[in-house]
Formats: sequence, C-alpha cells, structure tokens
Amino acid sequence: MTAKKSLRKKAPRSAKKKAAPGATSKSTDAALRQQIAELIDSEHAFVSWKKALDGVPEHIRGIKPAGSPHSLWQLLEHLRLAAWDILEFCRDPKHVSPAWPSGYWPAADAPASDKDWQKSVREFGHDLHEMKQLVLDPKTDLFAKIKHGTGQTILREAMLVADHNAYHIGQFVLIRRLLGAWPVE
Repeated sequence: MTAKKSLRKKAPRSAKKKAAPGATSKSTDAALRQQIAELIDSEHAFVSWKKALDGVPEHIRGIKPAGSPHSLWQLLEHLRLAAWDILEFCRDPKHVSPAWPSGYWPAADAPASDKDWQKSVREFGHDLHEMKQLVLDPKTDLFAKIKHGTGQTILREAMLVADHNAYHIGQFVLIRRLLGAWPVE
C-alpha cells in the first residue's frame, strides 16, 4: 500500500517567533501607558477633577447638603489623602499608610482658610501628576508585583487612583449641584 497524502496542508512556518505570554511591543506598551495616564486625570467619560474643583465658592466648601455624609472639603481631602497614599505606597517601601478609615478623612467639615483649600487642590494635582509620570516612565514595570506589597502592581494602583477619583468626583459634582454651584447643562 502506498501512503496517502494528507489532505490538510501544513501551516506555513513563520519566520517570527511567538511573543511570550504577557509580552508587549514597544508601541503597545507606550499606548497602554498613555491610556492609563489619561485615565488618571482626563475627561473622557466623566468630569475631570480640574473642572470639578474649579471655581468652588468659598462659602459652600464646608456645607453638607441634606442626605450627604460629606462636604466638598471632606471629599477633596479624602481624594488628596488617598492619591498621596497610593503614590507613596508605589514609590516607598517604608511608607506607612494612614489608619483606615479615620486617616483618610478630615475631621473638620470645612477648610480653615482659602489657603488650605488651595494647598489641598495643589497637592492633589501634584500627586496625580507624579502618578502619571510613574506610569509613563518606560523603566516602570507596570505588571511586576510591588515588592513590599501583597500582590499589587503599579498598573493596578494607577487604575485604583483613576477609579477612586471618578467615584468621588461624581459625588463632588452632585454636591455642587445640590448647593447650586454647578452650571446647568
């Protein structure tokens, strides 16, 4: 008997090697970094933090509208403290996070002064900028587990900042609307 020829054609051998699971090209890596950085403070699907915090009248910063557990000041400080803590956790193995939940919320409903409000806004923006720079740095391995963590990665922490901000910025806008300090759209 003669051997039958297979009707199935062999797949052509590719000159290219298959990429290892999880490997990305430089252009894919750069695109991912850019998307995550934009997620941290852009205005794609929701109001940016800059727009939400812009022009908040001083006299409403400490008011808790009916049904709201927080004032604008408390939300701003919570956003700032959380962003700072997450950034420092990513950068500093010796960083100690504040006690939960008391260390993430200010006791006072209102800032002591406009200067304190402006300082909080500035520091929040600075820490978001620093997180973006960490993500954009090609030397940062977005997927490696943070050595002093419990399984977290820089990618996860950057997305946590973006997600946390989106949630609380939404609350911030709602409170501004309830207090009549948000443009009618």
